[in-house]
This record gives sequence, structure tokens and C-alpha cells, in this order.
Amino acid sequence: MSKLVTIYGGSGFVGRYIARRMAKEGWRVRVAVRRPNEAMYVKPYGVPGQVEPVLCNIRDDASVAAVMQGADAVVNCVGILNELGKNTFDAVQADGAERIARIAAGQGVSAMVHVSAIGADQDSDSAYAQSKAAGEAAVLKHMPEAVILRPSIIFGAEDQFFNRFAAMTRLSPVLPIAHADTKFQPVYVDDVAKAAVAAVLGQAEPGVYELGGPEVKSFGALMQQMLEVIDRRRLVLSLPGPIAKLVALGFDVMQFASFQLIENKMLTRDQLKNLEADNVVSEDANGFDELGIHPVSLASVLPDYLWKFRPSGQYRELMDSARNLRNDL
Repeated sequence: MSKLVTIYGGSGFVGRYIARRMAKEGWRVRVAVRRPNEAMYVKPYGVPGQVEPVLCNIRDDASVAAVMQGADAVVNCVGILNELGKNTFDAVQADGAERIARIAAGQGVSAMVHVSAIGADQDSDSAYAQSKAAGEAAVLKHMPEAVILRPSIIFGAEDQFFNRFAAMTRLSPVLPIAHADTKFQPVYVDDVAKAAVAAVLGQAEPGVYELGGPEVKSFGALMQQMLEVIDRRRLVLSLPGPIAKLVALGFDVMQFASFQLIENKMLTRDQLKNLEADNVVSEDANGFDELGIHPVSLASVLPDYLWKFRPSGQYRELMDSARNLRNDL
């Protein structure tokens, strides 16, 4: 364990999978997070002392530099879907990425991996997409040999996509969504982690890689597939544009009126702008093929973690089996 990697946001959805895989590769892993006491679950990813959560504020130079000391590689997984307090899109996804890359260059770190997103675009109407593009440009400015990963919507046991909508089916016979025709190319979180690890280990050429799973489906089709997995019948309702805007505005106003005590985790006006464009891999982009990774499908993973949303939870398959046995008799 002679090599060290610092993973910013290493306790998050994507970061924890990268941390686990880097530990398996025999690296020491620093998991840089705002609340290390809430990230102790990463410690068992390796042998005692191999994986350690450490305090870091990505908005502060000294904090970022301190946890990078002695690192051979850095990975930036920090990202937000909604602005809250000082954690704005620019502060986290543009300035934060620039800070990590600049300090990494100054400390002579040999490798950097930056997790961005498909849809990063400086000309987008979305502040999220603009900040992602600014972050990429800043990383390449200071670390031109960096590897940038742009995943489509990411799924996995801890995701905030399928889990959120599956939870909504418990409360209502209707599942309202915006821009049901928008296309996604869902990618498994551990496949993204494999790509990040390959980049850290020098198994990927510098540049941008767009990561998408083996299937392209519309937002509405993904909801139907989810409903089949959780064995619930719900009406997937595509909200008309003006109605969707009013709903997003309402949730944003609720967050503002509560002085941000209530976070808008449902739908923001900026997310609505993002949903206007398809979220799929470009035809000429480098991706999993160039990394030698074969991405897994939705169907092979969704049942493993969405079973808890079935009417009978973990016992559903048992009940189906008993019913079939009765029918055979």
C-alpha cells in the first residue's frame, strides 16, 4: 500500500464505489468529506487504516490542499443537483473543480479523474450544465492530462432516481413526471467506478469519456420498467410544460420561503431545463469500449435493490411461487 489517492466526495453515491475499488487495488484511500463522522462506513472497504474519511471543505484552498498532501492521484466526485446555501453550482462544480485541479498541479499530483456529467454545456440554459462545463474547462486548464468522465443518469442501490420515484408509488396512484419523451442511457454506478479506477491506474488515455449503459430509453419507459420491477400499477402522467414549470416553481418557492430549511428534492426549475435535452452518449465520443468495460443492464440490477418497494417487499417472490404451486395442484 505505497500509493495514496484522495477522493473528494468519496462517501457519496459514486465516490464510495470508487473508494472500495481503489482499496481492492491495494491503494491507501483518503475520503475527503464535509462530515467525516458520518462517513465511517467507508473504513471497512480495506484493511484497518487503509481507507480513512477526512475533513474537507471544497470551497477552501487550505482544506483542499491539506487532504491532498502526499497523494499520487486525486478523484473529484463532488456534485450537487440543487443549490443550497453557499453550495451553489458555481461554488461547487466550477470553482471547486478548479481549486482541486490547481492545487493538484501545484503539488505535482500525477493523475486526476474528474466526474462530470453528460449534458455539460457552457451554452446551456441550465446553470447546472454551465457549471459542469466550467468545471471541465478549469480541470483541463491546470491538469491537461486529466481524465474526465461524463456519465448519463446513474443507477444503483443508493441512487436518488429510481429510489425516489419508487417511493412515490407508495403514496399515489399517479406518478407525475416532466418531459416523459426525454431519452436517457442509464449507467450502473459500479461501471462508472471501474472507469474511474482504470483512469487512476493509467489504463485510460487522457481526455473526455461519455459513459452510458447498453440501453437508451425515454423517461416514461424507464418509469414503466421500474413499475414492472416493483409490481405496482400506476398511471405515469406526463405533465404539460406550463404545469411542470408551475410545479417546479412551487417547490423552489417552498425552499426559499422556509429559508432553505426545506430542501427541494423533487423538481427544480433548473432541473426542468436539463430535462429538455436527451441525456445520451454522443456517437463520436470515447466511452466504455475504449476502457475495455462492458456495462451491465438495468434489468440485471434493478430487482436487487427495488424489491423493498413491492407490495409484499422481500416476500413477493415467495408469494408468487406459492400461488403458482396452488395453480399447478
